[in-house]
Amino acid sequence: MMAKQLQTYQDNAVTTASGPQLTMMLYNGCIKFINQAKVALENNDFENKNYYIQRAQDIVQEFMITLDQTVEISQQMMPLYEYIYHQLQQANIKNEMKYLDEALEYVTDFRDTWKEVMLRVARDTKATQEERV
Repeated sequence: MMAKQLQTYQDNAVTTASGPQLTMMLYNGCIKFINQAKVALENNDFENKNYYIQRAQDIVQEFMITLDQTVEISQQMMPLYEYIYHQLQQANIKNEMKYLDEALEYVTDFRDTWKEVMLRVARDTKATQEERV
């Protein structure tokens, strides 16, 4: 019963989240999957390592697909996402932690930057609303 309630909560969190919140969820999910892949690799659990790396790759691909290439920053981010994806591929092929570590570092940096952007936008929005009152 508890698992069903958790799934319902998670489904509601996703369906009611804003675009920026969904992006944050994806970054957090990617980090979680990379960390799970690291644990699996440490334990020589290659089946789960593969599964978790593929899940992280799916998220990176989603970021790549949804980039608006008409925006300059997107053109700068695409090669970074491609690099992260490549590092995940190398980790899966070569079973070497260094590739997962590097991918994790980039994704964590992106997530932290995104979080800061969300906070700044929220502050600016609040300040603008207060000015109107």
